[in-house]
Amino acid sequence: MSEEQDMAGGANEAADVTHSGFVALIGPTNAGKSTLVNRLVGAKVSIVSHKVQTTRAIVRGIAIHNNAQIVFMDTPGIFKPRRRLDRAMVTSAWGGAKDADLIMLLIDSERGLRGDAEAILEGLKEVKQPKILVLNKIDRVKREDLLALAAAANEKIAFDHTFMISAENGSGCTDVMDFLASTLPEGPWYYPEDQISDLPMRQLAAEITREKLFLRLHQELPYSSHVETEKWEERKDGSVRIEQVIYVQRDSQKKIALGKGGETIKAISSASRRELSEILEQQVHLFLFVKVRENWGDDPERFREMGLDFPH
Repeated sequence: MSEEQDMAGGANEAADVTHSGFVALIGPTNAGKSTLVNRLVGAKVSIVSHKVQTTRAIVRGIAIHNNAQIVFMDTPGIFKPRRRLDRAMVTSAWGGAKDADLIMLLIDSERGLRGDAEAILEGLKEVKQPKILVLNKIDRVKREDLLALAAAANEKIAFDHTFMISAENGSGCTDVMDFLASTLPEGPWYYPEDQISDLPMRQLAAEITREKLFLRLHQELPYSSHVETEKWEERKDGSVRIEQVIYVQRDSQKKIALGKGGETIKAISSASRRELSEILEQQVHLFLFVKVRENWGDDPERFREMGLDFPH
């Protein structure tokens, strides 16, 4: 075999080597984790709203970059828990971090290390996995302030790498993907090539309706409202009939969700139906119902529905 053939064979073998692994994306609430996961995956797998603690359980978004399959674990925002649901979400976030091959800490550059970010850095000292720091929303902050923020965070923890990005416009995101694709362990892919999430479609549909609910009623409705997909019927004409229930904790919240003459629930249903039709690529008949279930936040079954462990 000639030297040229030998080199070509080696290059082909290198090209055939695949990488795969799990990357836990953690950070304070509203740092932009869900926006970033959707950006890196290239499709919507995690719901986004201005309301804090929108993500409740770990959502896995699956991306292919070069010869690597990167499984992003979008964890709930880490904050000081007050209620049982809060405790379950924070426990889920730290559990996701400890199960990952690599941890990506996302910090809002505008907020810096104030509040929950400081506590998260302390918590990360106990986590052994490799860690990278990602500063988000860099288009809103002066360069010298970004450099100072990066230096301050790296003083507390020696990150393997620091990236500066905008999840909103995609700036810097390719650099993150290049790094992850080359850093994750060699090994076969965990999921089929065309799969972008491990979230069952019924659950994703409920999450999308919950997002529309929060976007419409950002101030008026507590984030403790909950959506469940109760019926999913594929019809002979190729369309799908979906029935969902929005659970609230009081009659006053039910009136808010319905709106005057039912106009609020109609608007939520319309927005959710449009997005579901695009995702499913089929006609969707969506029917929403609002029910009062007092103290659902103390019901272990509801926690299982959300993919959370019930804290005692």
